Amino acid sequence: MKVLVLGGDGFCGWPASLHLSARGDEVIIVDNFSRRRIDEELGVQSLTPIRTMVERRAAWQEVSGRAISVVELDVAHDYHGLLALLREECPDAIIHYAEQRAAPYSMKSGKHKRYTIDNNVNATHNVLCAIVESGHDIHLVHLGTMGVYGYGTAGMAIPEGYLGIQVPTDDGLVETEILYPTNPGSVYHMTKVLDQTMFAYYAKNDELRITDLHQGIIWGTNTIQTKLDERLINRFDYDGDYGTVLNRFLMQAAVGYPLTVHGTGGQTRAFIHIQDMVRCIEIALNNPPAAGDKVKIFNQMTETHRVRDLAALVAELTGAEVEMVPDPRKEAAENELIVHNDNFLALGLDPITLSEGLLMEINETAGRYADRADLSRIPATSLWTRHQQAGVPASRASAE
Repeated sequence: MKVLVLGGDGFCGWPASLHLSARGDEVIIVDNFSRRRIDEELGVQSLTPIRTMVERRAAWQEVSGRAISVVELDVAHDYHGLLALLREECPDAIIHYAEQRAAPYSMKSGKHKRYTIDNNVNATHNVLCAIVESGHDIHLVHLGTMGVYGYGTAGMAIPEGYLGIQVPTDDGLVETEILYPTNPGSVYHMTKVLDQTMFAYYAKNDELRITDLHQGIIWGTNTIQTKLDERLINRFDYDGDYGTVLNRFLMQAAVGYPLTVHGTGGQTRAFIHIQDMVRCIEIALNNPPAAGDKVKIFNQMTETHRVRDLAALVAELTGAEVEMVPDPRKEAAENELIVHNDNFLALGLDPITLSEGLLMEINETAGRYADRADLSRIPATSLWTRHQQAGVPASRASAE
């Protein structure tokens, strides 16, 4: 099939693009390369050396014999360019990664909050409008987040998107189904909540075929394809804004930096390995909803862990020290998290779970490029509340 990968230069988009190309799909990456500019803004680079898109494409064609096309386009602000692209290419599917993906970055300042809303919400709505206006039947697969559910203790297993409820009426109880109540913990997470509301509307009103993947925190760096050649290597973010918690712990251990844990470390999070992430994209493409169906929602995660338990595991494997630091976020100090992921399991996903070998592989990758690390960029400096911003010092805390 022909697939447009919006945001195909990014941490998730690049390995997904290679995975789909390797299976025989015609892949067109659409990106404005904003993530590379954010590196320049923050003064930090990926721990792994990221090649230019020209070098990446050439390397992939060399090792695989397959070509990937690239279109430079700002999906959030060039609607007519996007519409023209859909009309010209007539893709079978669109994978939507074209959103600013970091909660800490979205909370840095008023400027960053407004940018995240402007970019993410505009990008999603432009894609939906363009699909309708193009007149083509295009399956939209969107990378959402488990964070739409919030990180409190629900007292129940979180379902896959929808909650069956009973509403009392004068004639008795009426059974119905609603989107699971949202509780975003950052401006970034709030954009994903707005996304799913727009998806529900366009699936109902225009009968668009939409799959929304509520993804957990990714761990791991490379997939089968990105390991084929160093020029294909994926991003490894370790800074306080974009680094994900388990990868950051492994990087900190590799460079001799204490494993920094927010508050009590009692936050329970959902995780998925990056190889499973690309496999989930493939499964979603192979199992689209029918026109007129409600949005198909998957919980794209494979296991849950408390942050302090992950730190203890990494410390045991590597000998690193663990340091408890103030939590820069406004969140519960402790929470339980039980999540259903039956849909992907039923469709054949065989989950990759935490193992000593895979963790050491990531640690070794971090050690190989340790000379590229800027230790001054490890501390988290994005603070969630006005009280913190008014005077509480930034912690050396792990981003999630």
